[in-house]
Amino acid sequence: MDPNFQQEKTKKNDTGKNILIIVLVILVILSGIKLYSDSIDKTRKSEEIILLSGENNDLNKRLDSMTYQLDLRIQEIERLGGEVSSLQEIREQLVKERSSDRKRTADEIAALNRQISSYNKTLAEKDQEIVRLREINQQLYSENEGLKTTQAQIQEEVSQLNIRQQELQEKVDIAAQLKAENIIVAAVNSRGKEREDGFRNRQIEKLKVTFNFADNKVAEAGPRDVFVQVIAPNNQPIFDIAKGSGTFNLNGKEEFFTTHRDINFTNNQQTLSFFYEKGSNYASGTHEVRIFVDNYLIGTKTFEVK
Repeated sequence: MDPNFQQEKTKKNDTGKNILIIVLVILVILSGIKLYSDSIDKTRKSEEIILLSGENNDLNKRLDSMTYQLDLRIQEIERLGGEVSSLQEIREQLVKERSSDRKRTADEIAALNRQISSYNKTLAEKDQEIVRLREINQQLYSENEGLKTTQAQIQEEVSQLNIRQQELQEKVDIAAQLKAENIIVAAVNSRGKEREDGFRNRQIEKLKVTFNFADNKVAEAGPRDVFVQVIAPNNQPIFDIAKGSGTFNLNGKEEFFTTHRDINFTNNQQTLSFFYEKGSNYASGTHEVRIFVDNYLIGTKTFEVK
């Protein structure tokens, strides 16, 4: 065989191998880029979900506050003999939006916030109308009784009305807060058998927390966010993002929750159960379960792990 031919054949084989290696390297690099991109996209989506949940909660509070402010104006204007149909239409729109259990998009949240802000101008105009109606009513009363009321007295009455409104709002907010009762913490083993009170790690396949809402005549039915924290003996929350844990805002501070559910609160002392599979042993000692609704504490319960 011709040595030149053999040498040329060997060079071609080497060139083919080099091309194959380059192609494989390129494929590995592209695969790594794809994995990294998917990871970034997943993290971004999780952050967006958490952010939207917080913004939805804030928006619901604004809807509740605006509805309450409208109720106050409607009651006062009706008492003074004024027209309230425009305020009632706005209130119906807000109540309908608040009763919806769907998750709003960022654009929808922004649009609703702008709409609520625009209603502040309407409230200011109605406050002026209240002052005017009160002046008219006071004038009629003064004429009938032969008395005169000064503008300063009217302004003082309006100021006192605002103070009473604020005090009433605070009382309503406190009265409307939910309470958890009959809280039970149980260990569920691999066979589904439940054990309450003190239990060992080998008996905890899943942790089960059950409770019901206390009777509350003031609280409105509708969507609620329920968060459960399991606090370890070192006073740190137990959580696992991969198993549904996350964060929520508590008094302006970000806290981790162990498990969470969005519910439709029906105000009929409904019972809820939460399950959490830790996947590793619990520390020995006293643990505490804390239950939150709409970012305020509604109940606690301790349990012992031996």
